[in-house]
Amino acid sequence: MRILGIDPGLQTTGFGVVDMDGHTLRYVASGTISTKRVAQGELPARLKVLFDGICEVVERYKPDAAAVEIVFVNVNPQSTLLLGQARGACLTALVTSNLSVAEYTALQMKQAVAGHGKAAKAQVQEMVKRLLQLPGLPGSDAADALGIAITHAHVGSSMARLGQAAVLARSTNGMYRQGRTR
Repeated sequence: MRILGIDPGLQTTGFGVVDMDGHTLRYVASGTISTKRVAQGELPARLKVLFDGICEVVERYKPDAAAVEIVFVNVNPQSTLLLGQARGACLTALVTSNLSVAEYTALQMKQAVAGHGKAAKAQVQEMVKRLLQLPGLPGSDAADALGIAITHAHVGSSMARLGQAAVLARSTNGMYRQGRTR
């Protein structure tokens, strides 16, 4: 399964693509989509750059699923609103591309990748490098996006197994009840 991770940002959005084969993860690609060349007052144009960039990444790498970091609330409400709009542009691009989208907090990603939710950016970068056996450290935005993809690879497969177990338990319980009432 190929997973696309997204770390949304209005100026810089990170993306990371990993392949998962059983428990093995393999690095495919990572990078950033930048809106810095568009004037800060041109919000619609910046959102279009993000939307188009995510669509281009999806078209190029053809992921099976996507995972996006959930926005945290900043001290500055205006920054939070702008970040939320950037995240919305990313989500819309993914859904328009017919991808299933999972969402994880930065805390969940840090726990999955570094082992604790208060890991520093440098720790996340180092752990992503180790987990994917990269020759060097990825940039911080790309590392966060790869971390989101890694989180989904671990959590998503666990959730799928739990879902299958719940279906089996329901059908087993139903059959057991049927057998008792005869």
